Amino acid sequence: MQEKLRERIGAPGQKRILACDGGGILGLMSVEILARVEQELRDLTENNDLVLADWFDFTCGTSTGAIIAACISCGMSIDQIRAFYLDSGKDMFDKASLLKRLRYSYNDEPLARKLQAELNRALGYQPASGQPDATLGDENLRTLLMMVMRNHSTDSPWPVSNNPAGKYNQRVRDDGTPRLDCNLDLPLWQLVRASTAAPTFFPPEVVTFAEGTEREYQFVFVDGGVTTYNNPAFLAYQMATAEPYGINWKTGAEEMLIVSVGTGKAANARLDLEAGDLWLLDHAKNIPAALMNAACDGWDMACRTIGRCRFGAEVDREFGDMVADPANPAEGIDKLFSYVRYDPDVTAPGLAALGLTKVDAEHVRMMDSTEHIAEIQQVGSAFADRHVDLRGHFRGFLD
Repeated sequence: MQEKLRERIGAPGQKRILACDGGGILGLMSVEILARVEQELRDLTENNDLVLADWFDFTCGTSTGAIIAACISCGMSIDQIRAFYLDSGKDMFDKASLLKRLRYSYNDEPLARKLQAELNRALGYQPASGQPDATLGDENLRTLLMMVMRNHSTDSPWPVSNNPAGKYNQRVRDDGTPRLDCNLDLPLWQLVRASTAAPTFFPPEVVTFAEGTEREYQFVFVDGGVTTYNNPAFLAYQMATAEPYGINWKTGAEEMLIVSVGTGKAANARLDLEAGDLWLLDHAKNIPAALMNAACDGWDMACRTIGRCRFGAEVDREFGDMVADPANPAEGIDKLFSYVRYDPDVTAPGLAALGLTKVDAEHVRMMDSTEHIAEIQQVGSAFADRHVDLRGHFRGFLD
């Protein structure tokens, strides 16, 4: 099983990783940035049929990023992924329909149905005709794929992958007994849905393991964004290189490229805040986002510290951007990978710098901003126009 994937993982040469952040409908920013990446790759290779699965060896994502990563791994073009969001974005991410969603069973609400249909179709499945759903171990997945979710039952983050060497992807346990709950048998759409199950937006996803056997059991999953891995770039590096995962890709700034794509960055500054304003409701409202933003920046900084950063905006005024000088090849030669971070600044000054003075910053910062999809797309497109430069950012990995 997974022979093509095994061959790709084990093939000699450079490796390229794509990591996509969470962010609900703001994932359209990532889509527009990736549209430019895909088009430039087509131009450079003179191959108008190229899709990102042809170029990236490993795609990973959290929440809405898991949708993008899975669609890419299935071989979908960015045009197809964009259509997926535009056709169904309001149904999938509109918080206003929360009460209506609570009437659905776990597997029958709009996001679940859409993911099931699109991912199965992309992999050539027709469940309506009696064919089972495509699984995580499907032979037609083109890349190594990882999706981050939170197992609410065990109170732990779960980076689930189709890695053929993964411990829980084996058909036989260490003691020689058959593994009845191999992760590769789980429906792909349901794992993506589990990664996107943002609390207060969607019902949790209940996943059944070892279904139909005497050992059947269930876990309850929620959005991977409520782990510390809303930005999964470092986690992907860890899976690709740490010995327990069995992938063991070669490290080095000329050997591995990690492209990390965000869904917009904006600090929730409250300069008029007073100590008396910090009470229970204020904490409940603001702490989750504060923790997610801090973790996202923390992993970005970690990647820039151990990797050779080729592009990325300033993280903060003290840390700066850590972008290496391209004119000095010796700088950062000891780094473990090359790193590119595309993440638009969606503050009012950041939007103005992109020439988007008519875009309201409040419209492009909320994961359920489904009434402002056009503005979200404008941000991604304008950022890509201004900043995506594959000849510079991907140099040495384009041959």
